Amino acid sequence: MTTKLRVGVVGVGHFGRHHARIYSELDDVELVGVADCDAERAAEAARRTGARVFTDYHDLIDKVDAVSVAVPTRLHMTVSCDFLSRGVSVLVEKPMAGTLAEARKMQAAAVKSGTALQVGLVCRFSPFMTVIRDMDIEPKFIEVHRLGPFSFRSLDVGVVLDMMIHDIDLVLQLAHGRPERVDAVAFPIVGKTEDICNARIAFDDGCVANLTASRVALKTMRKIRIFSPDSYISMDFDRNNGLIIKKSQDFSLDAIDVDKMRGLSLDQLKGMMVDQFFTVREMKIDEVEPLKAELASFVDCVRNRRTPLVPAEDGIRSMEAAESILEAVRAHKWHR
Repeated sequence: MTTKLRVGVVGVGHFGRHHARIYSELDDVELVGVADCDAERAAEAARRTGARVFTDYHDLIDKVDAVSVAVPTRLHMTVSCDFLSRGVSVLVEKPMAGTLAEARKMQAAAVKSGTALQVGLVCRFSPFMTVIRDMDIEPKFIEVHRLGPFSFRSLDVGVVLDMMIHDIDLVLQLAHGRPERVDAVAFPIVGKTEDICNARIAFDDGCVANLTASRVALKTMRKIRIFSPDSYISMDFDRNNGLIIKKSQDFSLDAIDVDKMRGLSLDQLKGMMVDQFFTVREMKIDEVEPLKAELASFVDCVRNRRTPLVPAEDGIRSMEAAESILEAVRAHKWHR
């Protein structure tokens, strides 16, 4: 019989309570306890999951093998390093830390103790990303929109580290080159940090990514479009559907019979071109919970001593790109 992995959750606010719920549902996991400085919030999470209540996370350290850290960003490094230094593996919610220096200290602590450090970039676990990776395409232009209404959460960081960080990670996974140039504009609407940002990242292989994030939109949108020499991919993460159009290897302008096209309507022309030279695949993904896949993957990597799917190195790469975007924002004349 396999011994259950002892886990805990530090911070049971909006994200952490879902971590606690999912851990309590996993067969090979024992949710030992939940910790939160808000005793009432911790008690509610414990009541729902059957875990013990801790108001001081230090009391949880020696009782677990792994922990999710879902506290405010400014506390990520301190809390994570306290666990890592005692040999407890950590899944830290995004962004990895408030600064690059803090993120690197967390990575060093994990390396020194030989423990797993996974970054909670949950979009990496979407079924759509598996499909895109399996296609092995060479993107030339990527466009991403992540918009949502103001939530009054994560106000200790701006929209770049709060929301856009997910798409920065996805773009870095999809593009084959390294970021070479970054242009960006952003400004605050409600708080003191930026609430809207548009960034353009040019890679050294010629790929360009355009990212837009807003946490003061009227409607929610999470879409990605990928253009490559032989395909077009559009994915809607909210509606769980997508479209893949792939060019046939036989495609050639010389092969088009212009005479056959005379007199055809626009719809008929589109139909003829698609049937002859393109394959169109519509996708509908059943309702899934990427967070459950993320936590199951974390448990597996801790139990079997495997490298996390989203290791500290990836979290740092995303933080580096985010910092470049924020530097470009500060250099923009609107900011000055």
